[in-house]
Amino acid sequence: MSEAKHDKREGLMYKGHPLRRVDNLIYYGSMADKYIIMMQVLDTKKEQDLDVATKVSIQLQLTDPDLKSRDRVVKKSEKDSLYSAMDISAIWLERALNGKS
Repeated sequence: MSEAKHDKREGLMYKGHPLRRVDNLIYYGSMADKYIIMMQVLDTKKEQDLDVATKVSIQLQLTDPDLKSRDRVVKKSEKDSLYSAMDISAIWLERALNGKS
């Protein structure tokens, strides 16, 4: 069974956490949790008919609405593919939610 699955009630899930896309932003995790991942596709290239991400910014953020947006960022990095970004995002989110960030 694929790790990314679609359920009409929950939306797209990856490794047990929700995945949402808004334009070039991808949010991974739940706003109900203490942490969430925000990925931003900064650059793409055309491969056949598809746009493939070649530069993705990743941020582990606190979900506390009382903090200013720059104060929410706990960790950040850039990766050269969406696959690499998803890989590190899953690790960061699990560690943060388990108190090991």
